Amino acid sequence: MSRLPEVLAPAGNPAALEAAVLCGADAVYLGAGAFNARRGAENFTLEHLADTVRRCHIRGVRVYLTLNIVVREDEIPQFLSDAEAACAAGVDAVIVQDAGAAALLRRCAPSLRLHGSTQMVVHNVEGAKMLEEMGFSRVVLARECSKEEIGEIIRSTSLEVETFVHGALCMSVSGQCYMSAVLGQRSGNRGLCAQPCRLPCKAGNSEHALSLKDMSIIGRAGELRELGVSALKIEGRMKRPEYVATAVTACRKALAGEPVDLETLQSVFSRSGFTDGYFEGRLGAEMFGIRQKEDVTAAAGVLGGLETLYTDPRKQVQKVETDFRFTMKAGEPARLVVTDGDGNISEAAGEIPQAAVNRPTDPERAAASLSKTGGTPYHVRSVSCEIGEGLMLPASAVNALRREALGKLDGLRGKTRAIPFDRARAGALRGHAPAPLPALRVRAYSARQLSPELLERAELVTLPVPELVKLCENGAPAYADKLCAGLPRILFSGGEALERQLSLLRERGIRHAAVGNPGAVKIAGAAGFMLHGEPFFNAMNSYAAETLAGWGLCDLLLSFEATLDMAKRIQSPIPLGLTAYGRLPLMTVRNCPVKSFVGCARCKKGENFLTDRRGEILYTSCAYGCSEILNPVPLFMGDRLSELRGLDFIELRFSTESPEECGKLFGTYRSGGEFHGKFTRGLLYKTVL
Repeated sequence: MSRLPEVLAPAGNPAALEAAVLCGADAVYLGAGAFNARRGAENFTLEHLADTVRRCHIRGVRVYLTLNIVVREDEIPQFLSDAEAACAAGVDAVIVQDAGAAALLRRCAPSLRLHGSTQMVVHNVEGAKMLEEMGFSRVVLARECSKEEIGEIIRSTSLEVETFVHGALCMSVSGQCYMSAVLGQRSGNRGLCAQPCRLPCKAGNSEHALSLKDMSIIGRAGELRELGVSALKIEGRMKRPEYVATAVTACRKALAGEPVDLETLQSVFSRSGFTDGYFEGRLGAEMFGIRQKEDVTAAAGVLGGLETLYTDPRKQVQKVETDFRFTMKAGEPARLVVTDGDGNISEAAGEIPQAAVNRPTDPERAAASLSKTGGTPYHVRSVSCEIGEGLMLPASAVNALRREALGKLDGLRGKTRAIPFDRARAGALRGHAPAPLPALRVRAYSARQLSPELLERAELVTLPVPELVKLCENGAPAYADKLCAGLPRILFSGGEALERQLSLLRERGIRHAAVGNPGAVKIAGAAGFMLHGEPFFNAMNSYAAETLAGWGLCDLLLSFEATLDMAKRIQSPIPLGLTAYGRLPLMTVRNCPVKSFVGCARCKKGENFLTDRRGEILYTSCAYGCSEILNPVPLFMGDRLSELRGLDFIELRFSTESPEECGKLFGTYRSGGEFHGKFTRGLLYKTVL
């Protein structure tokens, strides 16, 4: 049998932390400061982080600090300060999303363990291997991975693999949602998601076509253990301590082979029940759900009784295994040596034993007193006694000896083990001189959208891999030197088929590939393509640009959430650009709501959209291998071309536009002009929170 995976619990506040620790969590993840993906939670303070870590370590619980948001250029100094405080506090690992932040931490604190956040979009073997090469210790897989996909990744990497087993499901693949930022300047990638997906949105007969049920696969903990999963992660840093206590207790029971009380779990919090659809690879309408009145009523009936899971000392889990060695000899102070499983040894000396008048102290009586460790983290695994004949020590003296030895063990276990941090190793970055005028690039969904003039005048033209394969059926296409293979946004499976397609494209003279996640970098790089970075890396700082250049990217489109001013201040060894036109992708989803509630046949006939509560149309597309939900109105900057100076290139994203519209828009961006219709400036002039 494989070793037990870690039970990893959320701690959004001190009460939730207490519940997690006392119910038997092996580790907790928590935020402190501004760089965590649940900035709306109560969280913790950097000033008291060392004490929080100390208390957790005493009880045998590891602490992972979340530094898992996209970091803006102007925030780098504060990020380094927060990271230094985390190292001084002796956290066991940090969870990061930003590639530049990860590179900084590797430089400044080489011995700090890094966990790759689920927002890094690792969902296949190639993505895991990229993180492995970057020096990560663990990867948190995308929630959308199936059991088979999880197993394949585990078999193919030396990284620890962490999977979510309970809690809320985002509609979008984590790290690939821009809806909250675009609609309200509150970025989910920066920890302030306003959850617009939970609002009414219609597709077919569904009124909430962007709201998924919560997931729960706690009952499958045994299967996850057999797969080799290293950690079972519970979502919920915004949840009550009773929720944390119940989920942790359920995980412990599941790993012990005991039945899981799903009814209580569901009563504490759910959205129309639970789903295991992603784990089973079974997608569709049954995965969708909302928080209903019945769900709220059920919670009110159970929360009060669940508090005892962490407040009743008799129910608190003692995680730290200890061995006691008790010695009592004539004329010498009684001694107790306590050893824990982490190599800590504490020793206490007590009273000199007396000659027994009536009943001498025997090993059974001594062991009974020594084993009374209730209310402490310590479970006594064994007690060995060496007691001289005819000696007696009062039970109170034995108890005092135990308390002193365990108190010293507390001190040893809670000692801060700071991680060396050298801020000077961050280094100064030097960028390249930008082009005098930004080059004009195009990304289209279909080859039919491209006119000969557009192909001739654009610097680079990106098409989905299947579209390029069609163009290459009869040999090398025209302008092959500037055609770019747009890899699938998300690729859970089908890597071998993609590699064959890329090989064919290479044979036909295609040399460029657009990539937007670590796995795509690995696949296209191995095939020998020049790599062009997409906005989906969410790069918003100089260190991210430098890191992605180190991955082999020859240029990079910055995040949709970057402002114009920010983009021009980033120092980069490779050319940088911004998206200057198009319906921005608000979400990338695996469980397509149009497919679930409308069907692919009707979608292909034109019913490829959702309608939000204001009557706005959100078109969907699966051109790049995974369903995208597009903004109702396009980003437009054709009348402000002078403000785009300072960028190396700009990209026009064509999705729902006709060939005629594409040609006209391309002309507008060459010479300037107005847009006739509704449009947005996106986030180019708005700083997201």
